[in-house]
Amino acid sequence: MQPRNMSMSGVVDLAAVKAAQEAKAKAEQARAEAARQGGGGAISPADLVIDVDEAGFERDVLQRSTEVPVVIDFWAEWCEPCKQLSPLLERLTVEYNGRILLAKIDVDANQMLMQQFGIQGIPAVFAVVAGQALPLFQGAAGEAQIRQTLDQLVQVGEQRFGLTGLAVDPDAEPGGVQAAPAEAAGPYDALLEAAVRALDSGDFAGAVQAYRNVLADDPGNPEATLGLAQAELLGRVQEMDPQQVRKEAAEKPGDAEAQIAAADLDLAGGHVEDAFGRLIETVGRTAGDDRETVRVRLLKLFEVVGADDPRVIAARRALARALF
Repeated sequence: MQPRNMSMSGVVDLAAVKAAQEAKAKAEQARAEAARQGGGGAISPADLVIDVDEAGFERDVLQRSTEVPVVIDFWAEWCEPCKQLSPLLERLTVEYNGRILLAKIDVDANQMLMQQFGIQGIPAVFAVVAGQALPLFQGAAGEAQIRQTLDQLVQVGEQRFGLTGLAVDPDAEPGGVQAAPAEAAGPYDALLEAAVRALDSGDFAGAVQAYRNVLADDPGNPEATLGLAQAELLGRVQEMDPQQVRKEAAEKPGDAEAQIAAADLDLAGGHVEDAFGRLIETVGRTAGDDRETVRVRLLKLFEVVGADDPRVIAARRALARALF
C-alpha cells in the first residue's frame, strides 16, 4: 500500500506566525530552564512513547493533545511493515525531544478505535492536535518523508494552537509524564472584558481585534481562542441574507461555499449537529481545494463549540472517516 499523505497547509493561520515564533522561543527557554534546574517538571524520553487503549484514549490522547501534538501509530503484531515503521517513529519521537508524543495503538486489541478512525489497513498514522484528528499517512514511509510530515505537524501545533511541547530531561525517572511548566501569562482581564463588551454591542470586528490582541501575547489562551472563533462566526453571519443562503445551499448541495455559509447559519442558530453534519457530508462530495476549504471551516466551527463537547468529538470521528 502506498503512503497517503495529508496536507496541513490549510490548518495554519498565517496571521499567527509572529505569535507562534514567540511561543516557540518561550518553549525552548522553558526546556532549557528545566534542564538547568535538574529536570523539575520535565519528563523522561521513555515517556514520549506510550501504549494507548480504548479506556485511556481520552486521557492519554485527547487531553494530552492540548499540550503537545500526539502522533498515533496504529499497528499489530502480525503486520510486517509495522515492525519497520514503529521503531522508526519511536526513534524520531525521542529525537524531537518533547515536540511530539507517540501513542501506539494495537488494532487487534482496540477494534473500536480502529473503526472510529476509519482504518482500512495498517500501518496507519494519525495525529491529534488540540483534540482535532489529522490523518498523516497510511502504509510504509521513508524517514525523509516522515521527518517532513512531523516538521509540518509541529509547525501546525505551534502556529495554529500555540502548543509548545513538553520539557524533557534525560535523567528524569520514567513514569512521570506531566505537562511542561507553564510560563505565567497575563493579566488579560481588561482585554477579555473589552472583547465581551464588543460582542454584546454587536461590534464583532472590535471583538475579533481584542481577542487577537490577547492571542498575540498568549497564543494558547483558551478563552481568547474560543471567543475569537465565536466573534468571527457572528461577524460572518451578520452580513448574510438567511433566506438566500438557505436557497443556494438547497440548490447546490455540492457547492463548498454555499454549504459553508449555511453551516455558519446553522451553528449561529444553535443547530450544532446540523452544521457539523452538513460540512462532513460536503467533505464527502467535494475534492481538492474545495474539500480542504470545507475541512478547515469545520475545524473552525469545532473551536466555536469547544474541543471537549461530545458533539465535537463525534464529529471529529465522522470527519476522519469521511476523509478516507
